[in-house]
Amino acid sequence: MKIALLGGTGPQGCGLALRWALAGVDVVVGSRQEEKGQRIADELAQRMGDAPGSITGTSNAKAVAEAEEFVVLATPFAGHRPTLESLKEALKGKILVDVVVPLAEGNAKKFAPPPEGSATEEAQAILGDEQSVVGAIHNISAHVLDQVDQPINCDVLMCGNQKEAKDRATELIERLGVKVYNAGLAVSARAIEHMTAILIRLNGSKATPFRHAGLKIWPENEA
Repeated sequence: MKIALLGGTGPQGCGLALRWALAGVDVVVGSRQEEKGQRIADELAQRMGDAPGSITGTSNAKAVAEAEEFVVLATPFAGHRPTLESLKEALKGKILVDVVVPLAEGNAKKFAPPPEGSATEEAQAILGDEQSVVGAIHNISAHVLDQVDQPINCDVLMCGNQKEAKDRATELIERLGVKVYNAGLAVSARAIEHMTAILIRLNGSKATPFRHAGLKIWPENEA
């Protein structure tokens, strides 16, 4: 399996690239500058050891072209709309896994959604109703993703309007060693993405004894 990871040069993208490669997925890291994509991919490859997957780097457009089925978008929110608009035609026939969270510029503790209500819904609006868009992996910190010798300490809430796309994306995401829960249609992203800002606030608070917590779904205790 070969996937494209746009925004794979950032902290979150780098962690995802490493973890997927270690799980046997071939990852093509995309960047606005092809040279940067290649450089980051080379740096990540030095951390892979004998991983069964590979990491290569190129431009965003070339990465999308190389992806067999999945394109993962992990850019900062400022690049969300421009990236999608520039790649709209190229993304047809692929499943977009949108990891982006709209946080206020200069204040990551504040959720600042677009008019559509969430990044996932903005992606669906830009690409059209026929495009497969899945929102997921919003609530895992870049720090946790980067600690590839440790398991991820939380679950993943997924949303989207196409059930088949969510089912397929679940298989990919669970390769990270996490449990994925279907949280409903794309509108659910408003709550899921907002939770990232809340987690950032909690993780940065002097009143909490932790720094990189995520979400975990627990079954009801049975007497």
